[in-house]
Amino acid sequence: MTQEEASARNATQGPGFPGPAVAENDDDAAAAVEADIRELAAERDELRGTAQRIQADFENYRKRMARDQATLSERATEGLVEALLPALDGLEMAVANLGTTDEKVRKGVELAVAELVGALARHGLVRIADLDVPFDPNQHEAVLHDEGEGEPRVGDILRTGYALKGRVLRPAMVKVVRSDTEGEASE
Repeated sequence: MTQEEASARNATQGPGFPGPAVAENDDDAAAAVEADIRELAAERDELRGTAQRIQADFENYRKRMARDQATLSERATEGLVEALLPALDGLEMAVANLGTTDEKVRKGVELAVAELVGALARHGLVRIADLDVPFDPNQHEAVLHDEGEGEPRVGDILRTGYALKGRVLRPAMVKVVRSDTEGEASE
């Protein structure tokens, strides 16, 4: 080794600069590099998995919050609609009892009822008020009944029922009649 080579070597391996690591042989150096690569790849995979789990948790959280918000909104709407049903019943009763006393007053009340029913219908309110349909205990509350033969049917509606977005808010109060279907078939 010449003087110049020795001074160059000492300059690169001083106390502040360790210089390149000198392996005893090339196989050991290659094995060390491979081990470092495997270790870094494992760490990368672990961090990627953690990031994916965090992203999935956040997505689930976002969906759950959206679902909870929709549920709260529906409950608030349901509560408001239930609170308005007695007022609607009163207005409908007023229309029925006005008769022909004052046509302008009658038209005004009918218009108010139509506006209220329209606004509630836009939010999903549906009337349960069909006559001569099979009695359904999920939609109808039987308060009177007439004897007869056959399947029970709705004969008269005493108070209109309402459903909001497929869920019954208030069942219709009805008079149930049993139609004489066997007697009609034999005639």
